[in-house]
This record gives sequence, structure tokens and C-alpha cells, in this order.
Amino acid sequence: MSNDGYYEVYWPRSPRQTGIKPLAGRLETLNNKTIAQVWDYLFRGDEVFALLEEAIKKEFPKVNFVSWREFGSSHGGDEKEALAGFAKKFKELGVDAVISGMAC
Repeated sequence: MSNDGYYEVYWPRSPRQTGIKPLAGRLETLNNKTIAQVWDYLFRGDEVFALLEEAIKKEFPKVNFVSWREFGSSHGGDEKEALAGFAKKFKELGVDAVISGMAC
């Protein structure tokens, strides 16, 4: 049977499971705000976060950071439990924003 160069194609992705949600509002300033650093412990995040923190503090000298060391890895065997606990920990620490670093 000839198909004349045409083939049926199936989209391998499943239908979207959740609707589009609005993004969180942006902070007007980072001064007097607390930023959590979350990292998956891959690809030099320790160096990247140090550089980011230095650069952000130049622009916003009154910003506070909660180190990635406070949270543990966001990747690995206990990833699901770690991620589930972040919201509570953020609230306890008064976190206003998060920088999440991950290697690809």
C-alpha cells in the first residue's frame, strides 16, 4: 500500500492536566525582603548563589538571604518530601521570594 509520502502522526503528549494559573505579583523592591536560595546540589550552585547574592546586595543593600544550606537539596531520593516542606519553611523564615537553582 502506497502512502505517497504522507504518514499519520500522533502527538505523544497527554492533554494538559491543570489550567493556567496567574503569576505571583512582582515585588516593588528587594530592600527589607527575604530571599530563599533553593538548589539541587548540582553544577556549582554554591558559587552561583554567592555571585548572585553579591550582585543583588549592590542594588538592594537591605535585602536578606536564607542560604541554600538551610533547605537541603531540592533533588534526589527525598525530593518529593523536601519540596513539600518548602512552603512551611518559607513561611517560618519570612521568605518573600525564592531563587531556585538547578542544573540541566
